[in-house]
Amino acid sequence: MSAVAAVLSAILGRVLAPSPSPGTLDDVVAGLVVAAAVAWHPMWRRLRHGITIVHEAGHGFAATVTRRRLAGIRLHSDTSGLTVSVGQARGAGMALTLAAGYPAPCGAGVLVAWAVGAGHAALALWGALLLLTLVLVQIRNWFGLWTVLLSGVLVAAATWWLDPIWRMRIALALAALLLLGGLRAAIELGGARRRDRRGTSDADQLARITALPGGVWAALFVLAGLVALAAGVLLLAPPGLLPHPA
Repeated sequence: MSAVAAVLSAILGRVLAPSPSPGTLDDVVAGLVVAAAVAWHPMWRRLRHGITIVHEAGHGFAATVTRRRLAGIRLHSDTSGLTVSVGQARGAGMALTLAAGYPAPCGAGVLVAWAVGAGHAALALWGALLLLTLVLVQIRNWFGLWTVLLSGVLVAAATWWLDPIWRMRIALALAALLLLGGLRAAIELGGARRRDRRGTSDADQLARITALPGGVWAALFVLAGLVALAAGVLLLAPPGLLPHPA
């Protein structure tokens, strides 16, 4: 029993281990590198798988809290995903489940940015590892299984072996990826809707069960991404760069 307690104590110590807050140079380098990666299409096609994981996790979380039965998650090689939940086809639960996908990466980015800015980069990375574990048990296809496992191994390695400074930098890059990647995914929804004649996007499905048209939902997702990005920048900005109240 003492051995188990020692292991749990060691893990808890790593989860709560403090990390240095990012400086201006850290913020600028992470922001520029991640922005370039998100803007460069070949790299974005790879990074978007991570955004899709969090997107589908958002659907799954909303389905769970609204008491819908989560039946599984699929991730596809074209960076799309599908979360299946069982319950009423209309109503608040279904609407919240559909609406949660696009804001999820941006919301997660704000949480990671807060943790990094507060000196808890390790907590942010362990939180990402927990999310990947929860998604893993719901995966229902081989590509999704491989994608989540690989992401989990990378996050676990960064969490366990890197020193506090590099944990902070990795978590900072993760925050930037979630904020910028989540925003780009929301912006891309407009083009995806024009190409999709079947109306299967989250925005079009929401339009069929709510009073708002799909275009309004798509615009709201972009707005949520912009607000989250602004919040992330404020959370990560070194204190000396913030304007002082008069």
